[in-house]
Amino acid sequence: MDKRLLDILCCPVSKQPVKPASKAQLDLLNAGIRAGDIQTTAGVGVTQPFTAALITTDGRLIYRVDDDIPVMLADEAIGTIQMQNFPV
Repeated sequence: MDKRLLDILCCPVSKQPVKPASKAQLDLLNAGIRAGDIQTTAGVGVTQPFTAALITTDGRLIYRVDDDIPVMLADEAIGTIQMQNFPV
């Protein structure tokens, strides 16, 4: 992802800056998705694994990235509180 774009993006809810999710974070998220345990902030179950994501710098919300396009919609964010021992 273009660093200039990353520098201007922020969470629409908390206004926190975002950064790319690490491999460990994506692995834990995708394990939860496979188990059927992950929901968006709007309460919709997530069924498709993430290949890339952005996470707020405080580690509380995750936003998917589809084809290098960040999906920064508040209702489609995923709260990390759903996952035990989520690495920040």
